[in-house]
Amino acid sequence: MDSPSGDGAPASRYESQKRRDWHTFQQYLRSHEPPLTVASCNGEHVIEFLKYLDQFGKTKVHVLGCPYFGDPNPPASCPCPLKQAWGSLDALIGRLRAAYDENGGPQEDNPFGEKPVRIYLKEVRQSQAVARGVPYDKKKRKRRGGGDAGGSGSSGVS
Repeated sequence: MDSPSGDGAPASRYESQKRRDWHTFQQYLRSHEPPLTVASCNGEHVIEFLKYLDQFGKTKVHVLGCPYFGDPNPPASCPCPLKQAWGSLDALIGRLRAAYDENGGPQEDNPFGEKPVRIYLKEVRQSQAVARGVPYDKKKRKRRGGGDAGGSGSSGVS
């Protein structure tokens, strides 16, 4: 596999996954009833695609009536559905947003960045956190530049 730059170097894992995701999404659009093109696609179609992918998920998401609802470590199996994990969907949307831009889509019309898609991902994150009893905390970003260059972790300023 060559890199997208055409320099003959092997594509990175990210680039390979992005290409696979883009092809999978295009195949989904072709098999949609009625068939869709990327240009005619909107945020609602993206959400349909994400819901379609749930059938291939590997993350147990407990339903409200399940005795293990909210238990991060259930002691036994249950019939609750397997779904795509929020983190997987979030990463997928990031790769598809980039692939859309790289394949000539106008950035302002990118269906993967539409508000309904962002709202859907937020709802999935919240519902999975409650159902699985696993809170999703925002990761704190490390500051660049103004930090301690020595890496000792203390700046000497109180």
